[in-house]
Amino acid sequence: MSFSSEISVQLGLHQTPETSPQKRTFRDSHLPEEPAPPGNRLEESLSRAAGRLQALQRPQGYWVFDLEADATIPSEYIFLQRFRNKPIAPGLKKRLATYLCRRQLPDGGWPLYDGGSADISASVKAYFALKLAGESPSAPHMAMARGKILSLGGAAKVNVFTRITLALFGQIPWRTTPAMPVEIMLLPKRFFFHLDKISYWSRTVVVPLLILYAKRPLCRLEPGEGIGELFAEPPEKLRHLDGYTSTALPKNFFIFIDRLLKRSERFFPKSTRQKALRLAEEWTLKRMRGEGGIGAIFPAMANAVMALQVLGYPEDHPDLARGIQAIENLLLARGDESLCQPCLSPIWDTCLSLSASLEAGLHPESAAAAKAVEWLFGQQIFVKGDWSNRTPELEPGGWAFQFENAVYPDVDDTPMVLMALLRAGAFQKEEDRDKIRQGVNWVIGMQSSDGGWGAFDIDNNYLYLNHIPFADHGALLDPSTSDVTARCVELLSMLGFDRNFPPIARAIAFLRREQEPFGGWFGRWGVNYIYGTWSVLMALHQVGEDMTQPYIRRAVDWLESVQNADGGWGETCHSYSDLSLAGSGSSTAEQTAWSLLGLMAAGEVSGAAVRRGILYLLSTQNTGGGWNETLFTGTGFPKVFFLRYHGYSMYFPLWALGVYKRLSANQMTRQDQIRPLIPIVIALPAAG
Repeated sequence: MSFSSEISVQLGLHQTPETSPQKRTFRDSHLPEEPAPPGNRLEESLSRAAGRLQALQRPQGYWVFDLEADATIPSEYIFLQRFRNKPIAPGLKKRLATYLCRRQLPDGGWPLYDGGSADISASVKAYFALKLAGESPSAPHMAMARGKILSLGGAAKVNVFTRITLALFGQIPWRTTPAMPVEIMLLPKRFFFHLDKISYWSRTVVVPLLILYAKRPLCRLEPGEGIGELFAEPPEKLRHLDGYTSTALPKNFFIFIDRLLKRSERFFPKSTRQKALRLAEEWTLKRMRGEGGIGAIFPAMANAVMALQVLGYPEDHPDLARGIQAIENLLLARGDESLCQPCLSPIWDTCLSLSASLEAGLHPESAAAAKAVEWLFGQQIFVKGDWSNRTPELEPGGWAFQFENAVYPDVDDTPMVLMALLRAGAFQKEEDRDKIRQGVNWVIGMQSSDGGWGAFDIDNNYLYLNHIPFADHGALLDPSTSDVTARCVELLSMLGFDRNFPPIARAIAFLRREQEPFGGWFGRWGVNYIYGTWSVLMALHQVGEDMTQPYIRRAVDWLESVQNADGGWGETCHSYSDLSLAGSGSSTAEQTAWSLLGLMAAGEVSGAAVRRGILYLLSTQNTGGGWNETLFTGTGFPKVFFLRYHGYSMYFPLWALGVYKRLSANQMTRQDQIRPLIPIVIALPAAG
């Protein structure tokens, strides 16, 4: 991709058409009218929330909060240490077991998220991990777990990744796992399957896994450590666990390919296998060079450590040692519990904390803001990663999610970071403007051909690959999504580009196509339609869309219609599986904040729904200045992997309260205040 021209962005304040808020009746008919929150109560709440968040900023300038997944990640940490033959310290082992036991449901299983029902794969992993941690299978909680697992069909019903874990420990035959020959490394790009055609997270998990598939190691267990009791039939009798179906022709085709590969793999030339193994090894090592581990996500890091061990690397090999340390850095002690985080989220937490603080009144020239800005600039990535395979001429300039993940910056964090930097006024120095230009150009250059943006790659939308047996989680790909696209539109609009700017025009067309009939937008990286709808409404406001348009009013009407009786908003993770549950769930502070920010962006600051939502936040704030939340509102992979961001209940409510204070006093948000002052010159990528 080449750069055709430089244009100076002429920045004037976008005048959003004034609207007369329409009166709603769906919720207003059964919820009492609430007065506007008293100013002193709002001020006190903002002061406590801002003080709490400020106290948690690290001396280096960043924020980082706990990131919690389901029981599978701590379980997999136990499996990894057992595979490495590294005994876990008794104290840590006990704390990990305590964590797992406290997440067990009353029916004996383990869920994928707080409030969810028992999941067979999570339950099998947790049970197996507890056995390896020394829990007696005759203990009541283990017997209850065993009964629940068998009632769900037994361990033969687990997903692909759990099958692979069980094969590594000799609990099921390797033949029951999908065929994944290491020769995949040699496939040409034009082939229907290639590493470039799957997502970043899939790549980093799959390539080390190909090494394990080729070597088929077996970690032998002591008598009594296995989980044969979880199978409805003897596991050695199991054969193919993927069956043909009568309706899904693409899936049947890939099952046939899987059967064919399993029958023919033993005839592959040894020289070809060795060449493919070397490529997989080199690929893995290259991406383990950083301190954050391969991909900076636990499953990939664990696979890479096991793969290098199987290949004979010594523990003190620099790459292996760094990979092991990166995993240890994910451990988190909390009272008498310990858990393993799926990854760390400092860049995401920092840019959101900074934006929330600035909207709530933090002075951009304060020491706290200055330190955060300096730290964020220090995390910008100026080396090319996997994303450049599609755009070799595009210059780098994005941000990742973690402390160190230089190969995989993303198009979700990058716009959020840039908007935080702009809110902080970080364009006074020419060198900073240059960095901002590089980041913005990278975002523009990452737009997909459908007008949207994916998180890590361009046009990573080979949807047929979700039918291969290996992809039973349905998250092999990284297509364009409404929430990420909205971030990019919001950023470009903040810089002064309007609806006629071609990338924005294509993006708005994409968002119009993606809107659900009921009015909301799907949330890929947060739960769910509340998250997506908030993101899009923020973007449409910033770009200057007429917020009285029918398609926007449908979104507003939907948000108001799903407000809970307590004044808050909530949405269960199960809405990914059941569309009728969109916007339905117990109120949470962050989902209430997202709804409020979306409604206020649509001009509803004086509406009854907003007032009730603000009062909900004021009435549920704890004495420490935060909000008590246990529910999962972050999404790793829809339907199969969810996250609890412990920072969400701190910075998002602060953000919503800060914006409400400004708008209810007829003042502009910090985002709108700063917009006319941004003297950025953008070098635009050439069309096509």
